[in-house]
Amino acid sequence: MRFLQEYRDPAPCRALLARIAAATTRPWTIMEICGGQTHAILRHGLDQLLPPALTLVHGPGCPVCVTPLEMIDRALAIAARPGVIFTSFGDMLRVPGSRDDLMRVKSRGGDVRFVDSPLEALQLARRHPDREVVFLAVGFETTAPGNAMAVQQAAREGLTNFSELVSHVLVPPAMAAILDSPANRVQGFLAAGHVCAVMGWREYEPLAARFGVPIVPTGFEPVDLLQGILSCVEMLERGEAGVENRYARIVKRDGNPAARAVVDEVFEVCDRPWRGIGVIPGSGLRLRAAYAACDAERRFDVGDIAPQEPRECISGEILQGVKKPDQCAAFGKACTPATPLGATMVSSEGACAAYWKYHRRDP
Repeated sequence: MRFLQEYRDPAPCRALLARIAAATTRPWTIMEICGGQTHAILRHGLDQLLPPALTLVHGPGCPVCVTPLEMIDRALAIAARPGVIFTSFGDMLRVPGSRDDLMRVKSRGGDVRFVDSPLEALQLARRHPDREVVFLAVGFETTAPGNAMAVQQAAREGLTNFSELVSHVLVPPAMAAILDSPANRVQGFLAAGHVCAVMGWREYEPLAARFGVPIVPTGFEPVDLLQGILSCVEMLERGEAGVENRYARIVKRDGNPAARAVVDEVFEVCDRPWRGIGVIPGSGLRLRAAYAACDAERRFDVGDIAPQEPRECISGEILQGVKKPDQCAAFGKACTPATPLGATMVSSEGACAAYWKYHRRDP
């Protein structure tokens, strides 16, 4: 298969669904890590076509959803300052902080702009040398290379008015935290193909061995996802642990060495809080000391901001696969896309937003 449409062809999907049904002899719970995978599964109705014994739960693979509340409030504090041009990917603008979001800051006169790339923020810094330009650098390993390159380039050019508010997170430690939890119900994983395209799957091998689980890197189209589910079920049925790549047209074992090199040069591993989950040791990236001049958290002295999550939002349980969105008492009532309580409803890749959009809720 070479073309996109072939990965949406009903014929191979039906064949894969039949094989999944034949292979599933007992109940299994599989987590798809990525929010993009969650939306694809619900958009194409794959969750409704799988055998009843097979349960899919939704993981913490949406960078908007897991960016901690304190980081949003730090962004809001910086964006409200005079002389600052605050930049972000568009889906971060409506993520609620403890009392506000970036769109409201913008409506009150803050210079908040959405950009498609951190390199656009770098261009703004060049064009406005009298202004402080800040980029909100969030995401998993997928976006880290581009954000690292922007910092690297700013340092090379001697730009002193460019910085990043960094809230990068790493997938393998989050998977380990889920599997370590007493409430864990996950028995196998569909790993995010775009993360693996950058980092490869080498880091998943010790994780699979330690916890005795199958981990299957896969893509985002129906055939990709069903191939991943089939591989995961077959490994579970055989009692096998390990990594089995089902996104071979994109993913290699060692990922993208050039992208990994720039990330390693600019960032270092740190402990990181995840929204609704808490601090996961070794699960984040921060700027190395050599690039401290580009660290907005230090430059604007906002590190002490630490608000509390709203109690009625259960996004943490949803992100860990403990509950599904329609099991939340606020879902579709106090919490809707127009009045979101948490980032899982705001984000275009959030599980709550997917359940709302694709009608996976009680009428």
